[in-house]
Amino acid sequence: MIKFDNDYNHGAHPAILKALEDTNDNCYTGYGLDEWCEKAADDIHKLIKCPDAHVHFLVGGTQMNAIAMEAMLHAFQSVISADTGHIAVHESGAIENTGHKVHVMPSVDGKITAEQVRENASYYIENDLKEHMTQPRAVYLSYPTEFGTLYSKKELEDIAAVCKEYKLFLYIDGARMGYGLGSKDCDLTLADITELADAYYIGGTKCGALFGEAFVTTHPMIQENFRNYMKMNGALLAKGWLLGLQFHTLLEGGENSLYFTINAAAVKQAERIQAALREAGVEEYIKSQSNQVFIRAERKLVEALQKEYVIELDHWLDDDYALVRLCTSWSTDDKDVDRIIEVIKSC
Repeated sequence: MIKFDNDYNHGAHPAILKALEDTNDNCYTGYGLDEWCEKAADDIHKLIKCPDAHVHFLVGGTQMNAIAMEAMLHAFQSVISADTGHIAVHESGAIENTGHKVHVMPSVDGKITAEQVRENASYYIENDLKEHMTQPRAVYLSYPTEFGTLYSKKELEDIAAVCKEYKLFLYIDGARMGYGLGSKDCDLTLADITELADAYYIGGTKCGALFGEAFVTTHPMIQENFRNYMKMNGALLAKGWLLGLQFHTLLEGGENSLYFTINAAAVKQAERIQAALREAGVEEYIKSQSNQVFIRAERKLVEALQKEYVIELDHWLDDDYALVRLCTSWSTDDKDVDRIIEVIKSC
């Protein structure tokens, strides 16, 4: 069965496996203080044009989000998120487990607006009962969103301006950052994101690495004790070079690096599938802009796809139609896309 259900169902890009094999007999300093983490951090510094940013390498996204919130928030403070945000839906209460409330905002195509952030922040500021409430202190966004949509540079600038006005941290979950940056609709660079956000991460697990995420922050308060938060939460990997080596392999060469090449290719494969669906008259549930395709699929199409593919059937919308996600990745090849297009056309 060919898997189109997610973008982390393959191991790692062959270049990473080769790098791991080539260096396997070497010895390195532990806990991210090795030469490969240093090289990977340097690759990121060059991309973001910000040598003062702190870069840390962690294993996974949920771990990353929970530790980032701990580093940003006092016990009585909370984070604003879209109702579709990963921290609000798919992390089993990881943020709440650290003692912080998630303020959920209704989203449109997975996105929230600067005005929604302003309303939430100003409600607290103008309230006479502040000591009885959690204080919004951070805004959580995903790039791309859970529906594969992208914030434009203008939208991020507007949200960042409100965050600055109300002294809120702006944090961006970049689990699929590579697919967002690889979209033809993207008008942002990593340098732009670094300038606008107080902290974010560059996803590796879903974007070609065996595992791993690269955390980037320019804010002095977050920088100060972040390694302590990592260690306290079991995230300071003893064999940290395994993370640094992977990110150096992906990012060496800047904007022409492997990371950008393979993730842009994944988005193009998703575009091929979207084009075939439109030609077949299949309705888009949401117009995705990256590697995730969301459709309102008729039962006949669902059953045809399930014979050959593992797909994500979110739920049945009614007796005849289901919300289905088809997800490409860095590992999606032409023949698999050719075949799924044939199945789509046959229905």
